[in-house]
Amino acid sequence: MSEKVNHKHGAQEKLGILLVNLGSPDTPTPSAVRKYLAQFLADPRVIEANRFIWWFALHGVILRIRPSRAAKAYRKIWTENGSPLVHISKLQTLSIQKKLEDRFRGHVIADLAMTYGNPSIESGLEALRRAGARRLLILPMYPQYSATTTAAVFDEVTRVLQGWRWLPDLRMINHYHDHPEYIDALCNSINKQWESAPRGELLLFSFHGIPQRYIDNGDPYFCHCLKTARLVAEKLNLEEDKWKVVFQSRFGREPWLEPYCSVTLQELPADGIKSVDILCPGFAADCLETLEEIQMENKELFLQAGGKAFNYIPCLNDSSDHIHAICEILTAHMFGWPETMPGWDAGKLAVEANKSRQRAIDMGAKK
Repeated sequence: MSEKVNHKHGAQEKLGILLVNLGSPDTPTPSAVRKYLAQFLADPRVIEANRFIWWFALHGVILRIRPSRAAKAYRKIWTENGSPLVHISKLQTLSIQKKLEDRFRGHVIADLAMTYGNPSIESGLEALRRAGARRLLILPMYPQYSATTTAAVFDEVTRVLQGWRWLPDLRMINHYHDHPEYIDALCNSINKQWESAPRGELLLFSFHGIPQRYIDNGDPYFCHCLKTARLVAEKLNLEEDKWKVVFQSRFGREPWLEPYCSVTLQELPADGIKSVDILCPGFAADCLETLEEIQMENKELFLQAGGKAFNYIPCLNDSSDHIHAICEILTAHMFGWPETMPGWDAGKLAVEANKSRQRAIDMGAKK
C-alpha cells in the first residue's frame, strides 16, 4: 500500500481531473533521453514483441545509438521553458482548471501527468488525492484511441490505484476523435491559417503511425484517424482531391500504416502539387514529432523534391477553442456525478459536511 492518507470526517469531496500526455525527457541530453526512451520503449503497449528478445535489442542496440540522435533533435525545439510538450500541457491544465473552477465553483480540480517521464501519473494522482478528490476523471490527451497510447495510460493509472486503500470513483475518456467541439476547433485553426497565408493546393492530415500489425489485431486507431480527417474535410467543404491522410514517425523495419508522410511529401511535387498545408490532429500539443519531424525534417524533404510552399498549421495547444472543446468533453463525461446534477449547492454541502464532522467527533472519531 502507498503512504497512509488519513480519512478526515466532514472533508468536502472534490472531482479530480487528470490530463495525461505522452511525456518528454527532462533535458535535451543523451543521458536524459536514454532514461526517457528506456521507460517508453520498454512498455509492452508500445512495442508488442517477445519481451526477452526485445530487452536485448533495446538495451544492447537501441539505447546505445538512439539517445544521441534524439537529443540532437530535442535541442532544436527546446525553449527557455523547457520541453514544448510539457510547457504547453501545463498551460492547457491551468486554462482548463480556471474554466472548470468558474463552472463548478471550485469543486473540480485538474492536474497534469505524463505517461513517461515527469510529472508522472503517480504524482498527479497523489496530488489529486491529497487535494480531496474522491471522484477521478482521466483524460488521455489522444483524440484517436490506440492501445499504444490510451491503454498505456489505463495500465499506469490502475497500477497506481492498486496501492490505494480507499479507491475513488473512476472514469476514463477513451477517445474524442469525432466530438463536434474538437472538429470545430480543428476547422477554426485551419481557417485561421488560410486567412493569414495563401491556401496550399493540398491539405495533409498527418497522424502518428503505428505498425499495421496492431491494426490487423483489432486496434481502431486507423479508423479514428480517417474519421477525424473526413469530418474536418466535410465541414470545410473540401473536395476529395484537396485533402489526404498520411502517417509519420515510423520506427523499425516492419510495415506501418500507410501512406507514409515523408514518402508522400517527396512524391507530391512530381505529381504537380507544389504547395501544401499540413496539420497533425492526433497531437494535442506541439512536440518533437510536430516541431522537428514535420516542421523541419519533412518540410526540407518537400522543398528538396521541388515543392515551393510548406505551411505547417500548429497543434491546437492552449487556444481558446481547444480549451473550450476539452472542457465540454470533460463536462459531458462528468454527468451523473454530484457536481453536474440539478440543485447541486456547494454552500449547503459545506454546512452538511461540518455537521457530519461534528457528529463523528461526538461519537469518538479523531479530530
